[in-house]
Amino acid sequence: MCIEAQGWILVVVIVMTIDQRGSRRVGDRVDELLHDLDPGRAVRTFERTVGDEVQGVYDDPAEAVDVALRVLRTGGWSVGIGVGPVDEPLPASARAAGGPAFVLARAAVEAAKSRARTVPLAVRGFDDGAGRDAEAVLVLVAAVAARRSEAGWVVADAMSAGEVRQEVVAASLGVSQQAVSQRLRTALWTEEQAARRAAARLLALAEGVREDRGA
Repeated sequence: MCIEAQGWILVVVIVMTIDQRGSRRVGDRVDELLHDLDPGRAVRTFERTVGDEVQGVYDDPAEAVDVALRVLRTGGWSVGIGVGPVDEPLPASARAAGGPAFVLARAAVEAAKSRARTVPLAVRGFDDGAGRDAEAVLVLVAAVAARRSEAGWVVADAMSAGEVRQEVVAASLGVSQQAVSQRLRTALWTEEQAARRAAARLLALAEGVREDRGA
């Protein structure tokens, strides 16, 4: 996103640095991750940077939230999110780019690596307070999702696929609508959707730059 501040046009983005955990034990999974990530949603497509680490750039906080939670769900990755300005012009490759957002993403992924026993995610923003608030919400959502049953994931994934009604999901699964509703309540699906929106708003605030409307 572009923001005008004190006469300058700043490009503020969300940089995601994702590092594989335990690669010596399970082997390199970077190609698998790159295949699973949707390249069409990124400002700069995810690519391997060094070793078993990948990096991508987004300008939509909601998309960054979705990617972070999907990667955490697969397991075996540390996710660092940096939000802030970048050096202009932004190169075609994330590996060649620089600026505060990239520095913040590096600090975030290093922090995430130290949390392997909990939720390995960290957020660092140009506005540090908003970034850490976004982190707290994302960690909570990921922790709740990690306790979801397989049956809960089935209905949650079906409902998240688009504008789908519960009766449609029930028919596709061969269960009653009441059963679908119960599974969604147990899975805290409605609460998760609200928390995702809150995390996205906090990521937007973490950019830390506001439009200068001075005279």
